[in-house]
Amino acid sequence: MSEGLGDASSTDGGEGVHRAGFVALLGPPNAGKSTLLNRLLGEKLAIVTAKPQTTRSRILGVLTLPSAQLMLVDTPGLHASSKRLNVALNDAVNDVARDCDVALLLVDRTTGWGDAHESLYGQLSARGTPLIVVGTKSDLGTACRTVWPPEEAPGAAAAIPLSGLTGEGVAQLLEETIRRLPESPRLYPEEVLTDRPLRWLCAELIREAAFDCLQQELPYSIAVEVLRFEESRHDLVEIHANLLVERDSQKRIVIGAGGDMVKRIGIRARRSIEHLLDRQVHLETFVKVDPKWLKSLKRIESLGYG
Repeated sequence: MSEGLGDASSTDGGEGVHRAGFVALLGPPNAGKSTLLNRLLGEKLAIVTAKPQTTRSRILGVLTLPSAQLMLVDTPGLHASSKRLNVALNDAVNDVARDCDVALLLVDRTTGWGDAHESLYGQLSARGTPLIVVGTKSDLGTACRTVWPPEEAPGAAAAIPLSGLTGEGVAQLLEETIRRLPESPRLYPEEVLTDRPLRWLCAELIREAAFDCLQQELPYSIAVEVLRFEESRHDLVEIHANLLVERDSQKRIVIGAGGDMVKRIGIRARRSIEHLLDRQVHLETFVKVDPKWLKSLKRIESLGYG
């Protein structure tokens, strides 16, 4: 579980005014969107790895405060690609950018402004969407080469450097975001954290474990399909899941010598799932060749991606 925002719950959208709306977290791959989402929520909702393009889906996280409710929407990284999965991910990003009430455009300060920022900035400016430019990874100090605020976004309502890892600057971001939300009652009950089912969240944690354990390009050919999610016992959850790969050669890598790799993935995933569910978990993982999963939009959508 991430640390919360401390006194951020006291942030007010204006005396006697309640605000609510959808806040899009936008940017290229590996800009720090999922890390920021988890920091704002004080919970690990989105998986985070060192590899870019980890996020494959829109993820809604609901942050409920006394005077505001933020529907935070984490998105995949916008990037140029003609591959079917990546086209679906880019479509999801553009849909969120089009429909949000406030946009947070994340710029990794170690790499700077790029084509994805230019594209998103143009879209948001044309629609008149309130826009806050967020400089991430400010905890890296001298590695932050980007001059702040960036001259490429003169029309932004605010430009805030922060660290999703340490929390520096996050309370200021929250305050600036709430100020720009429309007046509205809560859209979700106070106890709701996300609209994603536990089954899907567990599949993501298995995929995170696979990303962490495997090297090079192989993780991008992997998907996770939960076949069984059984909660009949209050103290135990039973999960059976397939790790989907495209080719037999990939299957052998994921299984590993004597089944060592798939066992490592399962152990790592089980620990994360038990932390999420606060219950004992019996997890069985299988490796299955599905050569069409990356080529079929219907199959991609059935796995919850895009």
